[in-house]
Amino acid sequence: MTTQPLVTMQLQHVNVGQGTPLKVGARAARSGIDKRPVDGPVQVGTLGLAGDQVLNTRHHGGPDQAAYLYTSTDYDWWDAQGLAVRPGLFGENLTVGGPGSADFRVGDRLHLGAGPEGVILEITAPRIPCATLAAHLADPTFARRFAQARRPGLYARVLQTGTVQAGDPVTFTPAALDGAPGIGELFDLDLHGTFRGQPVTPDDLRRLLEHPLAERSRADLLKRLAKLEKRG
Repeated sequence: MTTQPLVTMQLQHVNVGQGTPLKVGARAARSGIDKRPVDGPVQVGTLGLAGDQVLNTRHHGGPDQAAYLYTSTDYDWWDAQGLAVRPGLFGENLTVGGPGSADFRVGDRLHLGAGPEGVILEITAPRIPCATLAAHLADPTFARRFAQARRPGLYARVLQTGTVQAGDPVTFTPAALDGAPGIGELFDLDLHGTFRGQPVTPDDLRRLLEHPLAERSRADLLKRLAKLEKRG
């Protein structure tokens, strides 16, 4: 991503969903992953979007994962692979016209709307594929396909609440801290235990913990660090 604030993106769709039945493997469940575009302004609070329901609060939602974003570049890639894409397909709240999600960094900020008002989001973590996503796509192999694609989408915390609607401009501001980890790099770390092409080290993890990560990601990195330090 560029190192200067940039207004070249647009909020293409705002998507919300309520809990619906979903069979995950042999288990009957309910999930809010099936999100659909809505018209008009939608309130965004510190815990997410009005009218949107998060049921699996162990892995989703909360202040540090209040919104999930997916980009048009990533959807274009899936479309080229033959997937029938639509806004909200991957359970994102906000479909944004912009670069691939792996290129963003923890601490990058997105200002949705014109002027000082509007919503400010801070990027905190990648989305990690799960059985619910595969069940939603009716493809038992999809978690593996999603991992291989390395197009995870973006979790974000809400720094400034307000309303958003499709068509809003999106202003990008890069992470304030030097060395901010890329979303793709955190995705690789979670799935493969590597960071920037090498096995992750205790020093890598300590540096990562200096950045404004989602709390679930922070807890995972602390566990990894404890294991590595125990090994000596």
